[in-house]
Amino acid sequence: MINAAIIGLGWWGKNIVEAVQRKSAKVRFVHGVSKEMDAALPFAEKHGFRLSDDLERALADPQVDAVVLATPHSLHADQVVRVAGAGRPVFCEKPLALKRADAERAVAACSKAGVVIGVGQNKRFWPSMAELRRVAASGVLGRIMHVEGHYSNENSGLHFSAWRGRRDESPGGGMTGTGIHLLDAFVGIAGPVSAVSAQVVTRREGRDPRDTLSVMFRFANGVSGFLGAVRASPFYWRVHVFGDEGSVEALGETQTVVRLRGGKVDARDFPKIDSVRAELDAFADAVAGASPYPITPEEMVNTITAFEAIIRSMDTNAPVRVQ
Repeated sequence: MINAAIIGLGWWGKNIVEAVQRKSAKVRFVHGVSKEMDAALPFAEKHGFRLSDDLERALADPQVDAVVLATPHSLHADQVVRVAGAGRPVFCEKPLALKRADAERAVAACSKAGVVIGVGQNKRFWPSMAELRRVAASGVLGRIMHVEGHYSNENSGLHFSAWRGRRDESPGGGMTGTGIHLLDAFVGIAGPVSAVSAQVVTRREGRDPRDTLSVMFRFANGVSGFLGAVRASPFYWRVHVFGDEGSVEALGETQTVVRLRGGKVDARDFPKIDSVRAELDAFADAVAGASPYPITPEEMVNTITAFEAIIRSMDTNAPVRVQ
């Protein structure tokens, strides 16, 4: 059992605790950090962990084996470096960083310290996505030629906090909330991105935003792609991988559809799992040395490299090549 500290007890930090505490056989929270101590205290007491107001206090706690970050995006890289410097494995919520240089710095700090780094991309753990990756890697689709996806949800309006509405924390409309999940999926399937052309169309900013996101991709291996996201639209998830012999499509959390030449269509349904618990359990397995974390440090950096290029393309209204 890995004893962890949770840093940040906002909406998503509480979701992480709720998914794990007294439910996981591999990880539990023994320490929480929140700047709003009075507001967080009842939650900490309910879930049986002590509370402090600073990351350094958690790192000084001898019972803490690892640290989970659920803090504002711009803090992630520096906090990962601090945690790694203290010799603790670190799980960081997405996005790992907002700039490639910061992602590289975070990953390098963990490598230098010899500690595990995990990143919170829970859609990777959906049964539909696990099956999609398996089918895509099996060769049954022939040569992979194109990937596309769409992810919309209502979370930005339902779970608003002031920092999430700031452009320096959440650039590119829904890119940090929804688009980053598709981007991680694409990088995991097609590899590094070589060029992007992106736009964000904003109709309303603030507590309940209205904007749309569109990105076209070229990957280093020649695969093409595009993604879309509509903040405030009801939940919808689709990732579709096309080869010259067939395609595989993930719809929502639990359904995968395989289409092969000759009109053969195979819809596969899977039981729903708690993907947040699954990613924390995978992190605990990596910390324990049982298996590597499923998202490699190289993929983490490649995702943020593409993310930074997308934001630059939006800002300049022009295609951006990725070095």
